[in-house]
Amino acid sequence: MPPSTQQNKSLAIYPGTFDPITMGHLDIIDRALNLFDRVIIAIAINPGKAPLFSLNERQQMVKKCFPRDYSRITVEAVSGLLVQYAVDKGAIAIIRGLRAVSDFDYEFQLALMNRKLKREVDTIFLMPGFRWIYISSSIIKDAARHGGDVADLVPEHVNECLLKKFPI
Repeated sequence: MPPSTQQNKSLAIYPGTFDPITMGHLDIIDRALNLFDRVIIAIAINPGKAPLFSLNERQQMVKKCFPRDYSRITVEAVSGLLVQYAVDKGAIAIIRGLRAVSDFDYEFQLALMNRKLKREVDTIFLMPGFRWIYISSSIIKDAARHGGDVADLVPEHVNECLLKKFPI
């Protein structure tokens, strides 16, 4: 079996648009690294969404969160069926963050569909730490757009990018 189709018991995929990456996302990544040896941060290319930041900007923001040669994390752009991408990479799990009960219904449906399509890939739900549970990229962008201070909710370099998009 070629390496790309073999399961790697130490690899998980953490997908998202990361528009922008938040402290909640970083908390989920840290938690995932406690469970898996390697995590691919899969930045979604979704034609149905109009992100604030370009794909390249999002990739650079995520990569800058891991300044040293971080061999346990890879950042890649992804389009198409996520569960197939996971199989192609040999991952055994897709990591999904849950903030509230309202997230669960949608995420549960996705997990069941992924399970139907590719039984060999599990979905692992992780919750961010309590201090990040209320934040989302959308809420952060909205606050920043209206002059709100989000400096403690995103990495410093991401806050600088937001300030450039929404000068006060």
